[in-house]
Formats: sequence, C-alpha cells, structure tokens
Amino acid sequence: MASAIRVVLIDDHRVVTRGLCTYLESFPDICVTGAAASGEELLKKLDEWSPDVAVMDLLLPGGMDGIEATRLVRSRSPRTRIVVLTASTDEARLIAAVRAGATGYVRKDSEPEVLLSAVRAAARGQSVLDPSVAGAALRDLVRGGPPEEQLTEREIAVLRQLAHGRTNREIAEALFISEETVKTHVGNILGKLQLTHRTQALIYALKHKLITLDDLDL
Repeated sequence: MASAIRVVLIDDHRVVTRGLCTYLESFPDICVTGAAASGEELLKKLDEWSPDVAVMDLLLPGGMDGIEATRLVRSRSPRTRIVVLTASTDEARLIAAVRAGATGYVRKDSEPEVLLSAVRAAARGQSVLDPSVAGAALRDLVRGGPPEEQLTEREIAVLRQLAHGRTNREIAEALFISEETVKTHVGNILGKLQLTHRTQALIYALKHKLITLDDLDL
C-alpha cells in the first residue's frame, strides 16, 4: 500500500524481529521494509528502507547502542520517528532515549496492541511513553531545566495542542489559524523554552501542568 506506514525493526534477536514483522504486517496500514541486528546495519540501509517509524531496541551489539542509533537516525532522517521497544525499566534510559529524539517508549512485556498503537501514533507525530516508567522519569528530565520564558496566550494554546501530539494541520483547524501561523508559533515556543523537538514540549507541558498524564492516550 502506498499509504502504509513504513516500519523498520532493530533488534539482534531474530525471533523477535520475525515475530514483530509477522504481527505488524497483519495490519493493512503497516509495511515492514527492513530489519537490522545493529545500529550500524540500520544506518547503512536507512536511505534504502526510508522508514516512517523505526522500532528500536536499546541494547544492541557492536559499538553503537540504541540511544546513539536513535540520535544518528534523527539527524540523518528527521522524518523518521523512533519507537523504543526494550526490556529495560531503567528511567535513565528513558530519559536518554527521549533526549536522543525518541517519540515513543514501550516495554517488551507490554501487550502487542500497545506497540501497534505506539507505531501508529509515531507515524502521526504523536508521543507514546509507557506510563509505568514515564512519571518519575519525566520529572527527572525537566528538573534543573532552563528558566521559563513568558509565552503568549496563543503560544500556550498551541503548546497544549503540541503536547497532545497533534499535527500542524490539526492545530490550525482546532485554533482556526493557518498552518504557517502554527509553524511560526511552534518555532517561537521551542526557541523560548530552549527545546529541540515536540516530545520535549510534551514534557514541558506536563511539568507545568498545562496537561496531565490522564489527558494523554497512554
């Protein structure tokens, strides 16, 4: 399907990647375009596979772990969203993954439907963080961050929309403004708050109680 979500799988356990491939491709809106056993292999094939979403293990063989692979993929292919799929419950790894640019974080002991939802959400530009480890980790991530600069009422409204993972078009429709105006507001928000991507905007909104975890589709 031309409109299917293009997914790549990165895990050094073949039984895992084969099982995930079979499961994900049972849905008509998903196409698995490749599987890699290491970050190095993923980077070599990145242009060929052209993924919308990469499902990334954090513990990989070779000289590159999943966090570094996430950082490099986001640098080389900003359109590719990263969903971390790991057995780790270490909050420090969640923090590092989000800082590297991951937009989703799912534990391997989650139900398969959670991963499916995370992949679909990532393709829409939305963030899905496992609630069992997200709470304290998000607090740690924003602790000691830059001082808050004053946002306008319109920027706060846009920030709330960003935190819910809505696209520029969806925000424009919700607030009755143009997409170009949304882009301007998003740039101003990220600049004022010294953020680099939308997942950090979600974290900021949680910290400052513009939204709560209950508001999110976790």
